[in-house]
Amino acid sequence: MKKKLVVLTGAGISAESGIKTFRDGDGLWEGHNVMDVATPEGWHKNSALVLDFYNQRRKQLKEVLPNVGHQILAELENDFDVYIITQNVDDLHERAGSTKITHLHGELLKVRSSANEKIILDWQDDLNIGDNDKNGHQLRPHIVWFGEQVPALEDAIDLTEQADYFAVIGTSLQVYPAAGLINFTPKSTPIYYIDPKPIKIPNLRNPLEVITNIASEGVRILKERLLANLQQ
Repeated sequence: MKKKLVVLTGAGISAESGIKTFRDGDGLWEGHNVMDVATPEGWHKNSALVLDFYNQRRKQLKEVLPNVGHQILAELENDFDVYIITQNVDDLHERAGSTKITHLHGELLKVRSSANEKIILDWQDDLNIGDNDKNGHQLRPHIVWFGEQVPALEDAIDLTEQADYFAVIGTSLQVYPAAGLINFTPKSTPIYYIDPKPIKIPNLRNPLEVITNIASEGVRILKERLLANLQQ
């Protein structure tokens, strides 16, 4: 039976493909205040602005490709039972070939009813005012905005609690509840933390290896370390 590798990924791995994002700097995302485009309040204040913002993100996504980091994680399925838990809303893990992916913060290529969050549709093109669900309710991006519940969190916790190995790649570990997943790993589970500017992880009880590289370079090292462990 293959060992279970659970990987938490964030903006850093997608940034290498050319997807622009915001981290904890000026609070701007593609020139917009995140409170205007990534909150329920922003949606109610100016739905047209929010729809246009995500339409532009969708177009941008079609112009980029998975990078080596995404591809190596997919290759690791040859030797491990790999589960990706991602904070990213793009489909680059899917396109690289990973098969078990949990999207914590939603998916850019899906939309959902503004009245019923269980009505979710695949969506490749622009979403506009007047695009409604079957009951006549406006569709909205299938994105978990700030202040909203994270529906996939319980599944992510369940996976983390079963991990034989846990890796953190390209995330600042400052966005909760995703950052708290690391605390659900079994005590004996080794954790690999890939980030060029890692933060100190408080109260961590697990064996920890910090790899101070960008995501794509760090994932190469991760693969080497994991395959070496299999041979021991």
